[in-house]
Amino acid sequence: MTTTTVKPPTWFWVVSVIALLWNLMGVFNYLSQAFNKQLILEGLDEAQREVFEGIPAWATAAFAIAVFAGALASIGLLLRKKWARPLFILSLIAAVAQFGHWLFISSAVEVFGPSTYAMPVIVILIGIYLIFFSKQGIQKGWLK
Repeated sequence: MTTTTVKPPTWFWVVSVIALLWNLMGVFNYLSQAFNKQLILEGLDEAQREVFEGIPAWATAAFAIAVFAGALASIGLLLRKKWARPLFILSLIAAVAQFGHWLFISSAVEVFGPSTYAMPVIVILIGIYLIFFSKQGIQKGWLK
């Protein structure tokens, strides 16, 4: 019995590497917030500090799940594994939960202004794209 592998196009690898770099930036951002909290707080005014300190543990956990699942999913793309897709879905769900708190429960928009919406929108759109990208990879036989 012979198996044939479908070789992905060059752009698949380009998108996969960009996805990994994007998600590693998220991991770096999470780790910076987790381990440099005092330094971050020193750069904020009183209202901003209150918003940042008011982030509940579940929202912080959602942030961690979002970035680490996204980074693992991106590694899955580079390894051509179809388990990348469920991890991208998990990452998006966690990001939506985290940003739901940030935008609609906390007073972040009032304190930081309307530009607070920019990063959540970008992250969610990229998350949706990566889910569809990995689905396409599965359908075309690039991911096994």
